[in-house]
Amino acid sequence: MAQMILQSVGSQFGPTGSAIGATIGAAIDQSLIASLSPARQVGPRISELKLTAAAEGAAMPCVFGRARVAGQVIWAARFREHRTTSGSKAGRTRSYGYSLSFALAVGEGPIDGIGRVWADGKALDMDGVTMRVHRGTEDQLADPLIVAVEGEDAAPAFRGAAYVVFEDLMLDDFGGRPPQLSFEVFRRPAGDGSALEDRLESVCLIPGAGEFVLATDVVLRRAGLTRTSAENLNNAEGRADLLVSLDQLQAQLPKVKHVNLVVAWFGADLRCGACEIRPGVELADKPTEPMAWSVAGVERDGAHLISSSDGGVAYGGTPTDAAVVQAIVELKRRGLAVTLYPFVLMDVPAGNGLPDPYGGAEQAAYPWRGRITCHPGPGRRGTAHKTTAAATQVAAFFDGAWGYGRFVRHYAALVAQAGGVDGFLIGSELVGLTRLRDAAGFPAVGALQALAGQVRALVGPATRVGYAADWSEYFGSQPADGSGDVHFHLDPLWADENIDFVGIDYYPPITDWRDGQEHLDAVAGWDGPHDGAYLRHGLTGGEGFDWFYASDAARAAQARTPITDGAHGEAWVFRPKDLLAWWSHPHHDRPLGVRSATSTAWVPMSKPMRLIEFGCGAVDKGANAPNLFVDAKSAESALPPFSDGTRDELGQRRALEAVLGWIAEPAANPLSPVYGGPMIEQACAWCWDARPFPDFPARAGVWADAGNWSLGHWLNGRAGSMGVGELVLAVAARGGVAIDPGEASGLV
Repeated sequence: MAQMILQSVGSQFGPTGSAIGATIGAAIDQSLIASLSPARQVGPRISELKLTAAAEGAAMPCVFGRARVAGQVIWAARFREHRTTSGSKAGRTRSYGYSLSFALAVGEGPIDGIGRVWADGKALDMDGVTMRVHRGTEDQLADPLIVAVEGEDAAPAFRGAAYVVFEDLMLDDFGGRPPQLSFEVFRRPAGDGSALEDRLESVCLIPGAGEFVLATDVVLRRAGLTRTSAENLNNAEGRADLLVSLDQLQAQLPKVKHVNLVVAWFGADLRCGACEIRPGVELADKPTEPMAWSVAGVERDGAHLISSSDGGVAYGGTPTDAAVVQAIVELKRRGLAVTLYPFVLMDVPAGNGLPDPYGGAEQAAYPWRGRITCHPGPGRRGTAHKTTAAATQVAAFFDGAWGYGRFVRHYAALVAQAGGVDGFLIGSELVGLTRLRDAAGFPAVGALQALAGQVRALVGPATRVGYAADWSEYFGSQPADGSGDVHFHLDPLWADENIDFVGIDYYPPITDWRDGQEHLDAVAGWDGPHDGAYLRHGLTGGEGFDWFYASDAARAAQARTPITDGAHGEAWVFRPKDLLAWWSHPHHDRPLGVRSATSTAWVPMSKPMRLIEFGCGAVDKGANAPNLFVDAKSAESALPPFSDGTRDELGQRRALEAVLGWIAEPAANPLSPVYGGPMIEQACAWCWDARPFPDFPARAGVWADAGNWSLGHWLNGRAGSMGVGELVLAVAARGGVAIDPGEASGLV
């Protein structure tokens, strides 16, 4: 309208005026229209995507062990356009995003699994990414997405080729193009089924201490008004550490179907009458979001403040209850059965000044929970052992305001919030307590029985309840005090109606190897600490079965004392490694050395055993003493006898494989005629860490125990490897060549 009016007015001044008037009027019209209609902006769009597909006849990688492999495109659908409109009435913007579904070959199958994924050289955050892995078996079916796009008759299954399918991968973060993808591939060649990865079905998930280590949500710590740092995101994938670690677990140990979930509270005194068991925190003041620390109704300012060691906190804090629930839910979502494992860590720093029940100047620094006992301890002048004072002190330990019973009952109640668990442990390795006697018996054993009943009432009949005795504890009490006493002191607990299995933390000596060829085991013809036959022999023979060392001097000289029982022909009573005989015979106490005519409450073969923990340090001659570990802050830290302290991951692997092979033998692990299952129904390796490899142990500034990984029991970063000899055989078999790998050793 303005254009018409001004053009008419301008015509009064001739053609030039008419043109000027029309131009000014058009500008006014456009301005008016723009003021009444919002601006519209349209983002860039693409008409096609170019993919570099695998060429016909291109080489396909063949992985042995673990390798990083670039993916080759073998199928792709048409890209999808996603339109987004944003803005207000004053102006709207229409933008376009794109996603693509495609398949990438990663190598010759079958593979064991996929670990980490990199996109354009950076770790890919898998949150919200749909990726399916096809292992490359000869009978695998076509991916359902490829079937939906191509049709059932035309969809290739790519049998024999391992590949992954990405479904609707958003391309916006990659410049609107498919990224260059590479994958951590695990593949062990077909063997005889004896490898760790082929047999291990259960692991203990540690560290048990870490305020948010079990959270599946990323938890941020606030520092000031604007700064935050992640508590449990210490990896390159941008996800909670636990999720990354569990992905690695299932890729590297694909047979695992059960997890013992370790959760720790803290004791601060070895005198059981003075020892409270409390949840602990690393700092008294640490604001976090979206999850705040809270355990058993205790907030951060009311918790035990963990001591310092070597300039840093000695342990991580107790996992917050919300994180424990998240971890249980996540494990179950992945199809893993869960046994909750309440665990006591002793926060007794050096220089503590506390009276020592064992007679030292003060209590040992960061000791084993198995050293909690009465005060004064057994064998000390004025000991409470075998008096009513022992019962009084034990009662204080279990039933005090911060007693052990409160700790265990809390978790029995908590698991219900996560929908329940498959198993629950009422404790582990309380050796110094369970062997204490009062005038009537073993009060700590009675307390554990009572606690088992309380836990049963909380968790219900479907949850399997047990106690994990130390390997030196499960079979009886045989004090070296000259009394001749032999008591199957835990039998009332093992026979209790609320206990479903005999749990054992199983770390007996397997080997007795030394350097050189002059020692007895070398002379006997064994080939060394990696010799599978030698390791197998040591599980039902050798130290703790055939003989024992009466002293350190006897060990040094290899002066072996045979284990015998001339009086009653029951040598198995004194053999901690003779699980089969212990399980299959009635038990008769021998007070003052006199064999009772009546047996204990234990019914032979009535309940299964579980190896709640078994393992071996990755250290030279680790199988000489699998129970030992290296931890600079702890008085318990020690190398195995005759070890040179170097790392030996192959020795660790061979020891674990020997245990799993032993359990697989029907003669060594027979079926029970009472319940119809095997004697040992489960063996759980110690340990898998919730902190992902390689960030743990690489980030030593984050985790104080990172230095312990090198010689420790961890399987993170070690599972998925293979022996050099196995590699030689596998490569030769591919070429149809028979070969003897000889003495090839090591891992790849």
